[in-house]
Amino acid sequence: MKHVPVLLDEVMVHMDPQPDRIYLDCTAGQGGHAEEILKESEPSGRLVGIDKDGQAVKAARFRLGRYGNRAKVVRADYADFSRVLDELGIDQVDGMLLDLGMSSLQLEDPERGFSFQKDSFLDMRMDDRQELTAADVVNEYGRSELRRIFKEYGEEAMAFVCADRIVEARRRNRIETTAALVSIIEKVIPYRNRKIHPATRVFQALRIEVNRELESLKRFLSTFLDRLVTDGRIVIISFHSLEDRLVKDRFRELAKGCTCPPKMPVCICGKKPRLKILTRKVVRPTEFEVQRNPKARSARLRAARVLAGEAT
Repeated sequence: MKHVPVLLDEVMVHMDPQPDRIYLDCTAGQGGHAEEILKESEPSGRLVGIDKDGQAVKAARFRLGRYGNRAKVVRADYADFSRVLDELGIDQVDGMLLDLGMSSLQLEDPERGFSFQKDSFLDMRMDDRQELTAADVVNEYGRSELRRIFKEYGEEAMAFVCADRIVEARRRNRIETTAALVSIIEKVIPYRNRKIHPATRVFQALRIEVNRELESLKRFLSTFLDRLVTDGRIVIISFHSLEDRLVKDRFRELAKGCTCPPKMPVCICGKKPRLKILTRKVVRPTEFEVQRNPKARSARLRAARVLAGEAT
């Protein structure tokens, strides 16, 4: 299946790639967004792609190979982007893209364990070099931890019951496969009146926990500004309300600047706005894009431009 980058036109509008500049695609995936950035920044724009999924890195390197030394793809967690830039001798970049969506390589490979539609081992690791798998979480986490994960990360209304049933089932046999987990969830959450599969939110929660996705995003948001030039662009695509809330709040914090109490008559902290938010409202895919690429359905894009001022 052909890889279709999400919100591609909107990313290009807000990133505004130009020649002689350097761009960082923090989650390169199969290189769809990265390739378009390289095309738009011809003939001299450069791009560094990062991904911790070995298969994605291989695919991106193959796709971007035609651009020679204008493109570099590195295997790493995007939260470690500063280390990657240091190793490449790059101080700052002109634009950053962070697409937090799942790669089709991950979803469509039955051996990866991300999909509840294909029976496989409960893996869900984006980076197969790490030890923790979804099977470890399901079988070894305590009842209260499972409840918290399903409620917080999956926003599943039946989180407590799902956790309870899993704990009961694993006492009889270790839960090793996606089909075994789906079977448990379907007995708790009926299909009736649901627009999505009953296992969707539980699988989402497990994936977020296994890959420490929110931790990586928080680390990135706390440091990205240090490596962007003045007038540099930051574009982030999220697919989950928790991710989007973190992005929105951080952008607003950096756009506000002053941290003095509201009742203070004059500013004494001296902090200036560091970002100008470019997306007044969150940007969502058009109906046409969703019809063409259903995976884009829950995508949410926010973008901002860096202003001059002291680091926050």
